[in-house]
Parts: sequence; structure tokens; C-alpha cells
Amino acid sequence: MPRSSRSKRSIADTISLSSAMDELTDALDAGLDLNADDASSIGSDSEINGVTASRQTDKYGFISGAHFTGESEELSTEVLRQREMKWIEMMKNWEKWILKKHKKVRLRCRKGIPASVRSAGWPTLCAGAIKKQENKGVYQQLHQEPGERHWLDAIEKDLHRQFPFHEMFLSREGTGQKDLYNILKAYTVYKCDEGYCQAQGPVAAVLLMQMPAEDAFWCLVQICELYVPGYYSQGLEAVQLDGQVLFSLLRKVSAVAYKHLKKHQVDPLLYMTEWFMCLFSRTLPWATVLRVWDMFFSEGVKVIFRVALVLLKVSLGTSEKLKDCQGLVETLEKLRNIPPRFLQENFIIQETDCDRVFCEFREDCLRSPTRSTFRL
Repeated sequence: MPRSSRSKRSIADTISLSSAMDELTDALDAGLDLNADDASSIGSDSEINGVTASRQTDKYGFISGAHFTGESEELSTEVLRQREMKWIEMMKNWEKWILKKHKKVRLRCRKGIPASVRSAGWPTLCAGAIKKQENKGVYQQLHQEPGERHWLDAIEKDLHRQFPFHEMFLSREGTGQKDLYNILKAYTVYKCDEGYCQAQGPVAAVLLMQMPAEDAFWCLVQICELYVPGYYSQGLEAVQLDGQVLFSLLRKVSAVAYKHLKKHQVDPLLYMTEWFMCLFSRTLPWATVLRVWDMFFSEGVKVIFRVALVLLKVSLGTSEKLKDCQGLVETLEKLRNIPPRFLQENFIIQETDCDRVFCEFREDCLRSPTRSTFRL
């Protein structure tokens, strides 16, 4: 390739990466438009240890905002208890299940891990529990280290962005934000060559909603090192690579969406950065987030690809859907405002359970020297 062409491509990549990071920051700030009443009360001393008695939370701990679910359908008590017992029994004999019955484990993850066992289920699935056992006392040591000042300042600046409408993260003086700060700081000490990335905040916060801080830390380590290696490194090379893999897959899954994005030169980084780096925690309704993460811990990053392909197809997959998408700006706006019915857990799970998409994903990944499929 001529030097001038390489130079132009390098400039284009830099612009796309910069735009993608700006989009990510905007997305993290999107939930911070508090009205005057909320702004005056959230984070007050009376809420340091949780919400006030007058505030109503949903079953996940949200008081309002995009993730607030209100009333939702519940599984029958009998079905829920049966699933809980199956998971408890399975985790007692985990080595046997993971070696000989991994397809059954995957099926149970797709059905959804019961909330009562998720705090143990996720660390078991990702081997964060093993990592913790092999590194006894390490998290406490990392916690005591002073850390690099520039990373600490960056973490401190981002704390208020992480699910500000969740009861755990209402106040800087509350245990939620304190634990989140400690986890992210510990990671910068643990991986001093990598440091802190803004997108790690939401990921760590989701983990912290489900389990104690030390368990959340080792799950974060596993996500960063095993599930999405390179996603949070400077330059985001792995994210850029997976953006190209996603675009290649889209050509097979939805030619209409592929041609539209190509025609208007919509770089994958402009719409998939937040999806992939935050593992959809900032995009989907909370019940869907948890179901996607259940599958993610079981099957790996291919789950994130599957969900992304579903969202692209339902948003841009027909000529009818593209009538009001005449350019890059309109296209990005459409992807930011996907109709709620396409984000519900039952729809997403059903649409991602597609062997054809998996086979195509596997073929593309095997051709890539830097991305391999994740197997349970």
C-alpha cells in the first residue's frame, strides 16, 4: 500500500477511535440528567446506606432511569425453586459438570441463572472463584497499595456515572461507590501496564451489584484477561478488530443492513464500542442485561456478537426501516433508539439462539490470527 494511502487510513482510524470514545463518554453521561428534585436529594447523608423510605425501587435496586423496570412477570415459585436446587447441586459437583456436561450447563445459563445463586454462579462459570482461591489475600494487598495518581483521578471522575439511579451508587460516601473505587484502583495496580479504561466502570458496577467486592474484582480480572482480552488497552486494537469481524458477519446475517452501513461509511466503532466494551450493560433493559451476562459467562464473547447482530438486523434490516435513515447521523440515532420490544429478554434470547450465526461467527474467527472462539 502506498505511504499516502497508509497515512490517510491511519488518520481515518484515529478519527473513528476518537469519535468512538466521545460516544462512550456521552453514553455514560446520558443517565445523569437529573431533575431539580432528584439532584437535590440523591447523594444526601440520609441515603448514604441506601434509599430513603419514601423511594420505591424495583426488584433490581433501581429507583428510576432507563434501567428501572417497575412491575415485571415472575417465574412461579415452584419453577424458581427447582432451578435453584439444580444450580446448587451442579455447583457442588462443578468439575464433573464442566468436563462432561457442559452443554447442559450452557442450556441452563440460556434459561437464566436464578438471582439467588447468581453471586456464586458467575464466579464459578468464569473461574473467578478459582482465581480468588489461588490468590488469597492478594486483593487486600492491592487495596492497600497507593496506586498511580492519574488513574485514581480518572476513576474518581467517573464514579458518579455508574448507574446513578441504583440504590448502591447514590452517594460517594456509600459502600457501593467506595467498593467500586477500590475494585477499579486494585485493577490498575494488578495490571499496571494496562491501567484504567472508562468502560471498566459499568462492568465492575454490574459485578458489584451481584457479589462482594473481592469476588467482583476477580471476575473483572477474568473478563479483561480471558473473555475480552485487549478491550481495555490503550488504542483499543481488539475492539477495532472485533468491529471488523462484526461487520463481516453482518454481511451474511443481514445484507440490507450491511450495504446501508457501508454506503454511508458508518464505522463499526461508532455504534459497537459501547455495546462491546460495556457488555451491553448500558444498552439493554436490566432483566435482559442479566440474561445476556448469564450466557456471556458460559459461552464467551460470541454472545456479545450475537446480540449486536440482532440489534443491527432489527434496526436496519429492511428497506422499510431505512426510509428515515438517509445518512450517518440518522443511522446512529436509530441505533441509539431501538424500539423497546426488540430489547426484551425473551426476544433477545430467542433471536441469539441461532446455529447459523454461530457457525458464521466460528468460521470468521478461525480465520483471524488474534481472535479465537471461546469454549465453555
